[in-house]
Amino acid sequence: MRSASISRKTAETDIAVSVNLDGTGRSNIATGIGFLDHMLDLLARHALFDLDVKVDGDLHIDQHHSAEDCGIALGQAFAKALGDKRGVTRYADIHLPMDEALTRVCVDISGRPFLVFRTTFRVEKIGTFDTELVREWFQAFAMNAGLTLHVETLYGDNAHHIAESCYKGLARALRKAVAIDPREEGRVPSTKGSL
Repeated sequence: MRSASISRKTAETDIAVSVNLDGTGRSNIATGIGFLDHMLDLLARHALFDLDVKVDGDLHIDQHHSAEDCGIALGQAFAKALGDKRGVTRYADIHLPMDEALTRVCVDISGRPFLVFRTTFRVEKIGTFDTELVREWFQAFAMNAGLTLHVETLYGDNAHHIAESCYKGLARALRKAVAIDPREEGRVPSTKGSL
């Protein structure tokens, strides 16, 4: 099983994350931020990753530290679970609809972290969740997972639907990218021999 656990403690957050890339989509999420819990539940279910996330953060200040640090820790666990990346498909993309919203997500498990995030929200909040934290979470996750990640919402009106299409799109792209390609015969999918 490709799985890993990470604990990360700072003056702002105390986080424990476990991920199994070869799971069934089971999740146990408690970030203290209801909307982020919902998005991570979707991520686990649609990627078919088993995911445990526990965040104790300084929510009395705001949600920024908890959301960003959650992305950092989950990205670190993802990278650790991938190991040397032997046999993975590596590249994947998807167009993910959520009602009126459509988002394209493209991923390369490259070891060269980079994020292109072309998604805008017409409102500042989804419930109590700051919409700018969607990008912050994706940035933290991509940088720490070692992914080249492109997320672009082609159109959409409802902020909840737009965010959901981003997270579900990431889930489905990662599900394909981490899949073992039997034709790789255990090789690292790179002409350099490493990722």
